[in-house]
Amino acid sequence: MMKLKAYDIILSPVITEKATLLSEANQVVFNVAKTANKPDIKAAVETLFGVKVKAVNTFVRKGKKKVFRGRTGVLSDTKKAIVTLEDGQSIDVTTGL
Repeated sequence: MMKLKAYDIILSPVITEKATLLSEANQVVFNVAKTANKPDIKAAVETLFGVKVKAVNTFVRKGKKKVFRGRTGVLSDTKKAIVTLEDGQSIDVTTGL
């Protein structure tokens, strides 16, 4: 299996109301690759943003069934990671990389 690079692991930040509430608790939410595991995500965040990561929690949001012009379709599953940063560390996701 091919080793993923940091930019392949972290796909995008999640900017929602719930994610901004988590930022007060020193946590950041990212969409990540489905094949990425917790050590990969931790290493990618530390290299891309230059911060220390305390913990990584992941979950897979199952795709929903939707109707497109009368045809039933299924949205794809997405994997998200909640990254807890060490005290004193921060990431400003609105600026980008």
